[in-house]
Amino acid sequence: MRLITLIKKEFLQLFRDRILLIVLVYAFTGVVYTGGKGITLEVRNFATIVLDQSKSPESREFLSKIRPPHFRIVAYVNSDKEVVEWLDKGKASMAIVIPPEFETDVKQKKGKIQVIIDGTMSMTSTMAISYVSTIAHEYSLEILDFSVYQKTLRIPQVEAKLRSFFNPNHLSTWFMSLLELFNMTTMVSLLISASALIREKEYGTIEQLLITPVKTWEVFLAKIIPTVVVIGVLSLFSLFIMVKGVFKVPIKGSIVLFVAVTCLYVFAMSSLGIAIATIVNNLSQAMMVIIVILVPMLMISGAWTPPEAMHPVIRSLSLFSPMRYYLEFGYGVLLKGVEIEYLWKDILGISAVGGVIFLLSALRFRKSFAK
Repeated sequence: MRLITLIKKEFLQLFRDRILLIVLVYAFTGVVYTGGKGITLEVRNFATIVLDQSKSPESREFLSKIRPPHFRIVAYVNSDKEVVEWLDKGKASMAIVIPPEFETDVKQKKGKIQVIIDGTMSMTSTMAISYVSTIAHEYSLEILDFSVYQKTLRIPQVEAKLRSFFNPNHLSTWFMSLLELFNMTTMVSLLISASALIREKEYGTIEQLLITPVKTWEVFLAKIIPTVVVIGVLSLFSLFIMVKGVFKVPIKGSIVLFVAVTCLYVFAMSSLGIAIATIVNNLSQAMMVIIVILVPMLMISGAWTPPEAMHPVIRSLSLFSPMRYYLEFGYGVLLKGVEIEYLWKDILGISAVGGVIFLLSALRFRKSFAK
């Protein structure tokens, strides 16, 4: 009964904080939308200039394949100096140089082009290079097919038929919108629980609360349970309104399983937020500590780099991050639609790491506000 009363108090304090409520709503709507629309892992409208020194039918045929939506030819230049100027000024990200002898070389089966690219954005530039390589390869096959057709020859070929599961159109909005949802679930869980305790410390009400006939563990749980409920509801809201409604991401797995594990994950993150609040004096300090913890956690979570590609030390450290397990679980249940028989390791990881965080946080809270 005392715990229920404390939980009611926490809900009342939360709903009275208008600024925090605005932040919560924006985090699960505006931030998710911005992440889905503003960040793309695809090459789109890549600014390209062309130096065509051949001006032949073959060069025009090849350049006709450098087209939207991946590439956007912004200018045709006439000298190497202009190529350097466009790239140095950032007005173009890639230059395609076709040599004067391109037509002759193509007919002799040894045509070459030069691609100069701005490698500042390494991920995008690498993808752009792979796109151009694919275009060049397909153009070579077209020439080969035409040559073979003229000579009525039959040569052995290998045709690759690719099938992409779970995201057949390779839409980065599916990945990014879910990633931002998971990020907001993590960050807001830390923020709400930490701010709830810091507010008590700043107002001097934590001492008053602890002299009432309640146990320390009841105060601890009362700070966490409202966060679990609020974030669970907001995650479900964002999943259907933003991810599924706006970005048309198909939800293939069990919503009940997703919400249940999300609540378990939020419980662990909220415990960490309480631990942070016990070692800082105000919300500004808490925010700095949260950033210091959250950024490395995201970097080693596998969101941007598969764990298999990480340095062995970093890969080992990622095993202590509950976010790694949560991302694998989230993508698995929502995009792939797999069942718990394939996800139990991720759920076990969240439970194990979250359990350790909870115990350490509870001990820290008890030491700071022993009763």
